[in-house]
Amino acid sequence: MSLNSIDIITVMGATASGKTALAVNLANKIDAEIISADSRQVYRGMDIGTGKDLSEYEINGVTIPYHLIDVVDAGYRYNVFEYQRDFLKAYESIKMRGKNIVLCGGSGMYIEAVINGYDLLPVPPNEELRQELEPKTHDELIKILSSLKRLHNTTDIDTKKRTVRAIEIEYYLKNNNIDRREYPAMNNVCFELRFDRETRRKRITCRLLDRLKNGMIEEVEGLMKQGLTLDDMLFYGLEYKYISLYICNKLTYDDMVEKLNIAIHQFAKRQMTWFRGMERKGTVINVIDGHKSINEKIKEIIAFVSLTGLTDS
Repeated sequence: MSLNSIDIITVMGATASGKTALAVNLANKIDAEIISADSRQVYRGMDIGTGKDLSEYEINGVTIPYHLIDVVDAGYRYNVFEYQRDFLKAYESIKMRGKNIVLCGGSGMYIEAVINGYDLLPVPPNEELRQELEPKTHDELIKILSSLKRLHNTTDIDTKKRTVRAIEIEYYLKNNNIDRREYPAMNNVCFELRFDRETRRKRITCRLLDRLKNGMIEEVEGLMKQGLTLDDMLFYGLEYKYISLYICNKLTYDDMVEKLNIAIHQFAKRQMTWFRGMERKGTVINVIDGHKSINEKIKEIIAFVSLTGLTDS
């Protein structure tokens, strides 16, 4: 199958929604490669806690190609700008091979940064310029920005703050003789796996208990033996934060499990809140009932996408 007018199919969802299994089986069906959109799966050695589930990428003895997993060592602090840069490399490489692309993950900031082409150049703040722009109206700021660049990306002018930042970036590029690389236009279709609240909560808790029984504590111990500090683990959050506190005798085992379970549920709510924010800003997200079988989900996605560009070839 080929995606004539669609560049990316995005499979997103809160933690424990089953998005990896769906993305892998969908990729197998439509001859696609997967680009991960997970802010922690980029780290080598952080496997169980981040839910890489690499065994799921194998179907009938064939491994579905994936990208942006295990790209930096644990201990490094990867950011969304680096992700956007690395995403473009993977995207262009896959396109050159004539393959389709499935973007899969739950890190809303990463997903939004690449499907909407956010300008994430590592430009330092210019306080003097910001003070000069502050009194101006949003319309005046938009006029200034339009004199500096073509406004093909409307997210630059969503808010006054974002418009000021866009102007700041353009001045930085001009003053430092940096050539801008235009972000390629991408036609994307988003699907979100969703369960009812009670089912989601059960899935999260069951998965946590299963991971604790199957090496997650040992994984964190191994990382700390390699030299990662408690501060490093606190930066990575969730499993790495609470298990490292347990290892350092700052929490009992039962307290660690209870606090971690609560934290993961809260994290899932924040993920869904981010997705709803994406919708408010114009991203269309098609909901897939998590209770359906893998085959039913794939059929639903293909039926929807067929209306906008998926053809047999």
